[in-house]
Amino acid sequence: MQRISLHGGHSGQFCDHARDTLAEIVAAYHAAGFECVGLTEHMPPLSDAWLYPDEVELGRTAVWMQERFGRYVAEARRLEREYAGRMRILVGMESEWYPGCGEWVARLRREHELDYVVGSVHHVGGQCFDFSKEAYADTADRLGGLEPMYLAYFDSQLTMMQTIKPELVGHLDLIRLHDPNYPDTLAKPEVWRRIMRNLVYVREIGAVMDMNARALLKGQAEPYVCGSILQAASGMGICFAYGDDAHGHCEVGFGFERVDALLFGVGEMSIKSCEV
Repeated sequence: MQRISLHGGHSGQFCDHARDTLAEIVAAYHAAGFECVGLTEHMPPLSDAWLYPDEVELGRTAVWMQERFGRYVAEARRLEREYAGRMRILVGMESEWYPGCGEWVARLRREHELDYVVGSVHHVGGQCFDFSKEAYADTADRLGGLEPMYLAYFDSQLTMMQTIKPELVGHLDLIRLHDPNYPDTLAKPEVWRRIMRNLVYVREIGAVMDMNARALLKGQAEPYVCGSILQAASGMGICFAYGDDAHGHCEVGFGFERVDALLFGVGEMSIKSCEV
């Protein structure tokens, strides 16, 4: 397997919950022998209403973060030129999904001439569920329980994919983040039906699936995606790509060998290279 990460490269320089400069993170990928890295800083918010709590505490505004995103793209392109011939660098963005996101993602993609977009969902019903355990529990309560939250998540994910057509689908089962009994929840008939429906659409648009090792870093037993979804998707011929989702240079390459073993362990399936 090529040493690539298509969901990686969050830096403290351009992301308030990460560490280190983008140059330091890129240098870590090169030192670790990566042939290709996709830099995927989070998209800036459409308006102040979609700021995360930590960003509010820091006094950020949507306009300031939009300007910072422009500086990110400029620095990423500079690093792409610096490492030309030594390591391929793709300049991308990780999406959000909330009302108004579709047109906003399209505008950011166009104006910054991004190489690709990681399609991720961190909000359900207009509320962020992955900022903390408390936010996760509150979102579930508002939606009537875990199963309704899962259903709403996978419905939002489908709409996101239909609207922005991401080249990489980020951590498809992120919704299991704080659910210790997620295998049972994922197996519920209506939840599993939506997962299979979404996988059919991933295949239809030719998107690559993120095999995200950050779940392992946080102590979970499986990466995103879990084994049952991996088996189903691989049987459909869907391609996967390792992603460390690194938020600092010390996290670069985390879990690569374990993800590598999982991907090749499912048998006859293709592993996507850098051709995004």
